[in-house]
Amino acid sequence: MGLFLVIAMLRVVLQLSLPLLLILFYIAVFIVAGFDDPAFVAIAFDSGGATTGPITVPFIMAMGIGVAATVKRTDGQDNSFGFVGLASIGPIAAVAFMGLFSPMDENIDAASLAPAAETPLLEPFLRELPHVAYDITMALLPLVIIFFVFQITLLRLPGRQVRRMVFGFIYAWIGLIIFMTGVNGGFTPIGRSLGMQLGVLADGWALLPVGLILGAVVVCAEPAVWVLTEQVEEVSGGSIRRSVMLGALSLSVAIAVGLGMLRVITGLSIWYILIPGYVLALAMTKICPPMFTAIAFDSGGVASGPMSTTFVLALTLGASAAIGGNPATDAFGMVAMIAMAPLITIQLLGLVVKYVEGKSCKTT
Repeated sequence: MGLFLVIAMLRVVLQLSLPLLLILFYIAVFIVAGFDDPAFVAIAFDSGGATTGPITVPFIMAMGIGVAATVKRTDGQDNSFGFVGLASIGPIAAVAFMGLFSPMDENIDAASLAPAAETPLLEPFLRELPHVAYDITMALLPLVIIFFVFQITLLRLPGRQVRRMVFGFIYAWIGLIIFMTGVNGGFTPIGRSLGMQLGVLADGWALLPVGLILGAVVVCAEPAVWVLTEQVEEVSGGSIRRSVMLGALSLSVAIAVGLGMLRVITGLSIWYILIPGYVLALAMTKICPPMFTAIAFDSGGVASGPMSTTFVLALTLGASAAIGGNPATDAFGMVAMIAMAPLITIQLLGLVVKYVEGKSCKTT
């Protein structure tokens, strides 16, 4: 992810074409993934969405907007986005490459996915709290160190701004611990249990309507989605409203989760969805306004945050186990489809805006 974030910055500095980079890198990723085991393919594409969460998205987007504003010879709006979209390719490529050398057992014991026995109400959360606190501390610590190194050597911000930054880190640390403890201690087991219950209803076909509804709702609970939509509205000067972005994201994720549930029910290979989806998304980069292309590929990583990788994926794993499928190949890949769907819908939104603006210009 670090390597591809550097590439994203060089794109702005060297004025490289974002669509060209996306096409080249995704072609390379698909070629490598073609030699992987099916289970590794799903996990690789899941990794791209899972690594863009409530810490990475605000940090990368803010840094991208700053770089675009500094490089005066570029179009600030077009180059303010696309950083998350490029950075999320890194984990996909890394896991796909790892799959060439790491054999994987595709058989997951369904018993391991069964809901845990009844426990006292607070026990799951207290059990998760130490691990989550350690993980969040280790995740934030490098950012804290980097900030203070730059503060001493380059930034030299006044005391008030330093105090504000310190309080920001403290709030983020406490908030992420509470959020991730709730997600891991509550949403994951509930999602898995709900998936197992739905998997036995009507031979699993009850998963389709539930998946569509959950997809539309869950994306609005992603913290990074609110960061992205706010940044889009601000950078675009209000021409792209937050409500429109939220509507497009909800629709796209609803369809994606519905397709994921269809895979669980039918055992459909993930290739039949990923290849047409990415071919369409990458082809649209040639005709879509550049800013909407950049926002679309950022949205893919943003929509597939902690709620998708915990609740929705857990529900899918439980449903696959209940139906009698292979969770390794049928359930994994759900995050990948959630990350792929906004690439198409946001670019479609951009084409609509382009058409409306063109029509307005002709009438005036």
